[in-house]
Amino acid sequence: MNLLHEINLFLLDLDGTVYLDGTPIGPMPTTLTALRAMGKRIVFLTNNSSRTEAEYRQKLTRMGLFGRGDLVYTSAMATVSYLKERYGGAKVYLVATDAVKKEFARGGIPLSEDAPDVCVLAYDTTLTFEKIKRLDFFLRKNTPFLATHPDDVCPTSYGFMPDVGAFLAMFERSSGRKAVIVGKPYPYMAEALSRMTGVGAERMCMVGDRMHTDIRFANRAGMRSVLVLSGETKREDIAKFPDRPDLVLETFNDILGN
Repeated sequence: MNLLHEINLFLLDLDGTVYLDGTPIGPMPTTLTALRAMGKRIVFLTNNSSRTEAEYRQKLTRMGLFGRGDLVYTSAMATVSYLKERYGGAKVYLVATDAVKKEFARGGIPLSEDAPDVCVLAYDTTLTFEKIKRLDFFLRKNTPFLATHPDDVCPTSYGFMPDVGAFLAMFERSSGRKAVIVGKPYPYMAEALSRMTGVGAERMCMVGDRMHTDIRFANRAGMRSVLVLSGETKREDIAKFPDRPDLVLETFNDILGN
């Protein structure tokens, strides 16, 4: 299998795939430059909805990873698209950081603290008990409920901290409600990116370090996949999951030899 021949668009997860704790993994800037020179398109694709597209782009640019023609696409951005498609004009109670709230508003999503038509839970690193109470109140009124992504934990330089999946477990216990989830491993992000870029799933490849989000996302969406062992998943962990990557690499830098 020659991925470099068959793939037009690489979807790259971030932490554990292209960088670790803000440091590029090996010669990653050189690797990405080589792929662009081959005519490959790059989308940095992340479930993390605590930051905006602009914040990620600035971070990637500082590390020498972002290049001409590249895109950043987050689960928050996908959720804005999902809302506009399926809840056009609906008022949203959004649990998110202030920066992400502004991104939703710029995207044309009307926000409401008092009488929402839809509730959305993003990765709010400024979560307070007041926000928890308010969201739970709306959920008990049977307001439609979306979440940007299902990750239980988020990796940091000092270990893992609770992510949206952990928050969802709390709200399910308190309100009995389950959310519709937009981000990986669910296929909506792939559908949205295909429309944005004009590239079909069969010419896309998801590259990531997590079997249960990145590789499962690729399998469900009908795209190729590369598992990198530079992040969460170790080689011995692969057999624990029902999903299978097309290719396993120590780091994504090794793609140039395949």
